[in-house]
Amino acid sequence: MLTRSLAFFLTCGLWLFSSAVADTNSPSTPLAVGYGGLGYPLPPVGSYTLPALGTAADGTVLDATGRSRQLHELFDGKYVLRGFIYSNCSDINGCPLTAHVFYQIKARMQQDAELADKLKLISISFDPAADTPEVMARYANNFRYAGNLGNWQFVTTDSEQTLAPILNAYNQQVQRDVASDGSSSVGFSHILRVFLIDPQKRIRNIYNVDFLHQALVLNDIKTLIRQADTQEKQANSAYAPKKMPSLSQPGDDKTGYESAGYKTNSRALELRRGEAIDLMQWVERPPLGLPAIPQPDNNPITREKIALGRKLFFDRRLSLNDTFSCAMCHIPEQGFTSNELAMAVGVEGRSVRRNSPTIYNSAYAALLFHDGREDSLEQQVWGPLLAKNEMANPSVGHVINKIGGIDEYRGLFEAAFNGKGVSMETLGMALASYQRSLVSGDSSFDRWYYAKEPDALPAPAQRGFKLFTGKAGCVACHTIDEQHALFSDDQLHNTGIGYRESMGIRAEREQIQIAPGITIDVDRSVIDSVGEPPPTDVGRYEITQNPDDRWKYKTPSLRNVALTAPYMHNGSLSTLGDVVDFYNAGGVPNELLDPLIQPLQLNEQERQDLIAFLQSLTGRNVEQIVADAFAAPVGDVKKGDPGWAHKSTAEAR
Repeated sequence: MLTRSLAFFLTCGLWLFSSAVADTNSPSTPLAVGYGGLGYPLPPVGSYTLPALGTAADGTVLDATGRSRQLHELFDGKYVLRGFIYSNCSDINGCPLTAHVFYQIKARMQQDAELADKLKLISISFDPAADTPEVMARYANNFRYAGNLGNWQFVTTDSEQTLAPILNAYNQQVQRDVASDGSSSVGFSHILRVFLIDPQKRIRNIYNVDFLHQALVLNDIKTLIRQADTQEKQANSAYAPKKMPSLSQPGDDKTGYESAGYKTNSRALELRRGEAIDLMQWVERPPLGLPAIPQPDNNPITREKIALGRKLFFDRRLSLNDTFSCAMCHIPEQGFTSNELAMAVGVEGRSVRRNSPTIYNSAYAALLFHDGREDSLEQQVWGPLLAKNEMANPSVGHVINKIGGIDEYRGLFEAAFNGKGVSMETLGMALASYQRSLVSGDSSFDRWYYAKEPDALPAPAQRGFKLFTGKAGCVACHTIDEQHALFSDDQLHNTGIGYRESMGIRAEREQIQIAPGITIDVDRSVIDSVGEPPPTDVGRYEITQNPDDRWKYKTPSLRNVALTAPYMHNGSLSTLGDVVDFYNAGGVPNELLDPLIQPLQLNEQERQDLIAFLQSLTGRNVEQIVADAFAAPVGDVKKGDPGWAHKSTAEAR
């Protein structure tokens, strides 16, 4: 059965509002300003500020279909005008005033597409007993004549117990009226309060009966929109990649290399300076967004181990011919990978069939190498040390004897490992300790998502996050947890990249840049005639011999992904845009393609927003880590070392 007030609305439609405005001389109740003209000029849009008054609380409500929803979910990242009402309200300057102003704003949306897109109206009942979802749906139907553009939702709650914390959070005082005989009335005594909430869920204004007027509200909303647009432009400008300070610049800055106007900024390595820092600070207290660093029971991280591992990492004498260090594939200023090579190159220019993965945050990786063949950093380090096309050492013993014979390492292993000298175990532990200390977080995303700093992430990146966790489905593999985000499920997947290479599916012609601003179109046959055949690579299958594991490769973390191009296990995708395009197309179809890989149907704006989100994952401490790396001495063969090849005959005797 309909309530009396609701029946009145259904019968009379919007007559209440028109008659109320017309009857401005009613002797009984002076009409609120919202029913007539404002009576004073408004300040120009954008000429004033609306400071945040607090955070808009969440709560559980029922929409007009009876579905349980969270208020924050209903906000949907938009500006929100939210008011409390109840359908039996007979105070012309109470709920009907709120409905009248909301109706006018909804009508305005029909002529203002930006307003319709960015603003949402929400009316919440504080009488759940009478205002069921069905009643609220009928109540909402009265306002359909305002037009179809824009969104105005009418919600209620399932009980007074559910409603109470919402009312308390918004300081909305409500008291049920009492009839003359002492029984409860259908009416409520309440103070009209309408809240203007921004997309960051901050309350920006609260309107009472004296200030609730559609012109004033619209002026405030447009001011917030204009200021947000200005801040977004400034943020996007400030968000452009910045050069590192001269303290830690790379030897050659390739920024703008694609332009014909490029000028080199080459600097001799000996002129480059770094600044050592205490990497242990991030081991003991990982940056925002990262969990505690896993440490093996037999190899807890210490400052001495980090220092020794760093020295080894930059020492070329770890290679067979004393020319190649770990840092020459994992280049600090290039995201601890190699931006200029799709696939790595080892000693004497020997080709490696896979891309150099970044070692940022490798402390958290459950599986190592692109095919996941190792699960321990202590063991992993020996792979490149012994690989013939990487550092080419003939045996473990050769490496140990060589390092043990270098004077400057004398006593360092013993100091770091309680008297133990250099061995397969201690050398692996030292390098692993340095790699575990290279943790990078506290990105713009982390400050926005975990620290709840609403302005830390530009609007395009926020939209990109919504795509990342929604339509694009990236989060299925690049995971985000409640307290931290590693952006990897540590699993292996077939995206089709490996299949494409194995099957020789390549474009007939390829664009190749040969100099700044000069790109040529080269026929595939010419490239094939001067290059080696693509290496055979079937991914995880090589480890498990399980046919279902063909072309599976490990999910990389996306932290610092803007710094670690090129991408995929073979470096075949040059930019983040290429990566998004690849997944947008649904990968490369094959019989073992991971079912998670599906066409994304992203439009150009969504593509750009997703890229903006990926660019927001660069850690705040990257430059400090790079500067520390530059402070490390580069180990080079010198007289007296086991590899010294310039001894005189007399010295040799």
